[in-house]
Amino acid sequence: MIRTAASLLAPHRARPGVGCPLRRLASAPPSAWPRSCDVLVVGGGAVGSSSAYHLKQRAGGELSVAVLEPDPAYTKASTVLSCGNIRQQFSVAENIQLSMSSFKFLRRANELLAVDGQEPPDVGFIPCGYLFLATPEGLEQMKENYELQTSLGAEVAWLWPRQLRQRYPWLAFGKNVAAGVVGTNNEGRFDPWTLLLGLRRKAESLGAVYLPARLTGLQYRSQEHDGRDTAAPDAAPARTLTTAMVRLRDGEEREISFSTLVVAAGAWSGEVGRLAGLGTGEGALATPIPVEPRKRYFYHVHAPDGPWEGCPVFNDYTGMTFMPDPRPQHFVAGRSPREEEEPDAGDLEVDYDFFDTHVWPLMAERSPSFGNLKVKSAWAGYYDYNALDQNLIIGFHPVYTNMCLATGMSGHGIQQSPAIGRAVMECVADGRSHSINLDRFGFGRILNRQPLKEKLVM
Repeated sequence: MIRTAASLLAPHRARPGVGCPLRRLASAPPSAWPRSCDVLVVGGGAVGSSSAYHLKQRAGGELSVAVLEPDPAYTKASTVLSCGNIRQQFSVAENIQLSMSSFKFLRRANELLAVDGQEPPDVGFIPCGYLFLATPEGLEQMKENYELQTSLGAEVAWLWPRQLRQRYPWLAFGKNVAAGVVGTNNEGRFDPWTLLLGLRRKAESLGAVYLPARLTGLQYRSQEHDGRDTAAPDAAPARTLTTAMVRLRDGEEREISFSTLVVAAGAWSGEVGRLAGLGTGEGALATPIPVEPRKRYFYHVHAPDGPWEGCPVFNDYTGMTFMPDPRPQHFVAGRSPREEEEPDAGDLEVDYDFFDTHVWPLMAERSPSFGNLKVKSAWAGYYDYNALDQNLIIGFHPVYTNMCLATGMSGHGIQQSPAIGRAVMECVADGRSHSINLDRFGFGRILNRQPLKEKLVM
C-alpha cells in the first residue's frame, strides 16, 4: 500500500523552530541516497527549500522529504542571483498577501530557522521602501492598487507631486508624474543567500535530504479519474507519477520512487513538465508548464553625486529601477527589457552596452546626480518567467494528480518563498492552500488561457 503525503501530514501541526548554522553545504553521499520518499521536491532554491522546511516542520519524522538540486553550489540559482527585495505593492490581492506573510517570516527568521548549538541566520533586512510612480494615464489604476493594498493591511503612503518633491528633492519628476506610492517599514532589501541557507539548513536539521542530481525522466501509472480535473477543457484520464529517473554529477543513473512530486525548479520548471509529457499530449496534456528562463542584468554602480539619504527602491514606469546598496553612494540598477530586447538566456554573460543605452540615460533623466557614475561590477540572473501572466502557478496538476506546482513567479520568488513554501505544505497536506486562498493561481487558468496580470506594477 502506497502512503500518501497528505495522510502522513494531516494529523500533525506546526511546532516552533529551534536552532541554524550557515556552515558549508553538504549533500547526501550516493551510498546514503534513498530509493524512495514520500515527497520529492525538484529544485533546492528558496521555494524548494521553503517547501521542504514547511513539510518537515509540520510532519517531522513521519514524512520523508528529498530535494533534488543539480547545482549544489547554487552558482546559477535565481535565489542567489536576485537582488533580495521585498514589497507589498501589487495589484493582485494574493501577491500582496504572499509578500506580507513572507515579511512576517523574515522578521522571525532568526528564531524560526535556528538550529540548536549554531548561530541563527540574520537575513539583514534594510527597510528602505519601494517608490512607484504613475503617469496621468495610470493614476486611476494606482488609486485602485493603493486602495486594495491598504484594505489588506499593507503599509504604504500616497504622495502627490508636491509631496514627492519635498520628500525626494534629488528626483526630477516633470509633468508626466501624477502621483506616487511608497512603502514604509515592511518593504526593502535582505540577503537572499542567508535566507536560502537558513531554509535549507533548517529543513536538513528536521530530516530533509538534499540530493545533488538532475531529473532526467518521470514514470507514471494511469488511475480512475478522481474528479479534480474540473478546470480542464478536455479531460484526460488521471495519472499518478510514481518514479523519478535522476543523473548524478558523475553520470550515474538512479531511480527514486515517491508519493508526491513538488515542482519548484524555477526557470527550468517547463523542462520538468516536458519530462512528464506536458505540452506533447492531448487534452489537458497538450498544455505545457509555460515557464522558461529569462535573463536579467543587474549593475552595481558608484555614484559620488548620487542620492543616499532616504533613497528607496525606485521603480520607474519605463521599467528602469535603482536601489541603494548598503555602502554609501553605491547603487544597484537595471531595467526590464521589452519583448523585442530579450537577451539570449543560454548563458549568464552580461551586456554592459545595455546599461549605457537602456539604463543609465533613464537614471540620469530621473536624477541628474546620476550623470556622474561608474559601473563597478554586474551580474545576470534568471527569472522563472511565466509566459501567460508572469504570476505564480501553484497547486496540483489536473491530470498528474500528485504533481504539485510552485513556479512561475517571474521575479517574485525570493520575496514570496516563505509563504509559497507554506502554501505547498498545505496543498500536499490538505489539498489546497488555505492560509492564503491561492485557488486563482492554479493550473486551471493556464489551461483556459485566462491570465491574471499585475497592473501598473512590475
